[in-house]
Amino acid sequence: MTVQPQTPQFFLTSPSPCPYLPGQHERKVFTHLIGDRAPDLLDLLTQGGFRRSQNIAYRPACERCRACVSVRILVDEFQPSKSMKRVLARNGDLVGRMLDNDPSSEQYALFRRYLETRHAGGGMSEMSVLDYAMMVEDSQVDTRVIQYRRRGPDSSFTPRSDRDLVAVALSDVMGDGLSMVYSFFEPAESDRSLGSYMILDHIERTRQLGLPYLYLGYWVDGSQKMDYKIRFQPQEHLRPKGWERYGAS
Repeated sequence: MTVQPQTPQFFLTSPSPCPYLPGQHERKVFTHLIGDRAPDLLDLLTQGGFRRSQNIAYRPACERCRACVSVRILVDEFQPSKSMKRVLARNGDLVGRMLDNDPSSEQYALFRRYLETRHAGGGMSEMSVLDYAMMVEDSQVDTRVIQYRRRGPDSSFTPRSDRDLVAVALSDVMGDGLSMVYSFFEPAESDRSLGSYMILDHIERTRQLGLPYLYLGYWVDGSQKMDYKIRFQPQEHLRPKGWERYGAS
């Protein structure tokens, strides 16, 4: 019988090219999330700037760069801007449902369209249907899939009325908030701003759960593709002295 150690063991990856900042190299420190203690360990590590991928928790450990900063939204204080209210109105015909973390062929087809349009040639572009299934279901914490579909005539009463799938979020439910692990959407629906819409929806879901934080992963200072995360204020960033309100003097 294999006995899991009570104290997590941490490992360091070899340097590899940074996907966000040209000319930089990244390293990560990681540990395994295994067994009954996995949810508590994820809570603790997330508060310390870690992210989850399947049964791995990791955080940047780059030697010469500190551009990656953990971000969490203060949901009780959040108020949508005028542009965010327009995004909510634009997607008023959608219904989101939080489900068990079960993968489906419909999800994978949407995932492939998203990758081929938005991230062709990226690190996830070669993921097979089996790889996708493992990303969704290989978790020993409370992981959910939130599916966003066009609202049907009876969606208020039964999900059987829901129409086609337009967006999916994979999220963890933790002791102090929700953590958005990965999300993707129909690339042909770019006018909807579905990435922003899913964050706005998660803010409200977090508030309804009575939890204080929505964790968004890393904001990378100097990477334009990560700038959208700064729009959701107020938020805290993890600094050497702990979590600090962004923009506070």
